[in-house]
Amino acid sequence: MTVTWDPTRYGQFSSERSRPFVDLMARVDAQEPGLVVDLGCGNGPLTLSLAERWPQARVVGVDSSVEMLDAARALDTDGRVEWVEADLADWDIASLGAAPDVIVSNAALQWVPRHLPLIETWVDALAADGWFALQVPGNYDAPTHALMRETAVDHPRSGELEAASKRFGAGDPSTYLQVLTARGLAVDAWETTYTHVLDPEGASDNPVLDWVSGTGLRPMLEVLEDEGEREAFLAAYAAKLTAAYPRTPAGVLLAFRRVFAVGRKA
Repeated sequence: MTVTWDPTRYGQFSSERSRPFVDLMARVDAQEPGLVVDLGCGNGPLTLSLAERWPQARVVGVDSSVEMLDAARALDTDGRVEWVEADLADWDIASLGAAPDVIVSNAALQWVPRHLPLIETWVDALAADGWFALQVPGNYDAPTHALMRETAVDHPRSGELEAASKRFGAGDPSTYLQVLTARGLAVDAWETTYTHVLDPEGASDNPVLDWVSGTGLRPMLEVLEDEGEREAFLAAYAAKLTAAYPRTPAGVLLAFRRVFAVGRKA
C-alpha cells in the first residue's frame, strides 16, 4: 500500500522530530565530504542542514513521497540539493555515479522491508574513510502504537487495519552494530528515550494524536477513506491516548525511544 504523507502535519513538531537527527549527526566527524546522501529525506529541512554544514559537498536527498519531495524542493530555493524520487527498497546506489563519503538515514528504515541487507549494500558503496549514520524509532511497543493496534482489532475493518499497522521494524543498537562491524566499520551504537513536552500551552485536545497523525497513523488513515469510519476510529483511539498520556502542569509528556548507529569505514 502506498502511503500519502502530509508535509504540513509532519512538520507540526519539527523541533522535537529534528532532535534525534542533530544528536546523530553530532557523532559524524566527516571533514570535507564530496558526496553526502540522505536516504528518506522527507520534507527537506534536515537535508538542507547537511548542505549548510558541508557547503562544498554534492548533497542528494532520496525519498519515495512525491508530497514530501515537493515540500523539500519548495524549501530549497537555491537548488542546493539533488532531490530524487525513489523507493529505498529498489533504489540503486550506483545511480549516484560516485562513492558517497557520508550516508545518512533518519527515521526512515523502519518503513523499508529487509533493510539490513540494504544497509550492507550501501556501506559497501561508501568511499574510503566514509561515514554511515542511521536513526530509527524504537517505539513499536509504546502506548501510541499498542493502542493503535488495539483500536484496530475492535474495528469492523480490523483485517485491513491490522495489515496497515504492520511495520517492517527497527533493530536494537546491537543489531546495527553487528551489521556495520561485519562490513568493516568502526561503530558507535546507542539508544535514547526522549521525553517530549507536547503542547504546553494547552491549545490541542490531544497532541499525541496530532503527533502520530503525521507518522505512524498514516497507513491506517489510508485504509479508512470513508469519513464516518475514520472519525469513529479516531474517536476511540483518541480516548485511549488521552488516558495513556494525561496532561500534566508541564504539558503532555511523550516518551519516545530512538535507536542510533554511526560507523566509519576503515
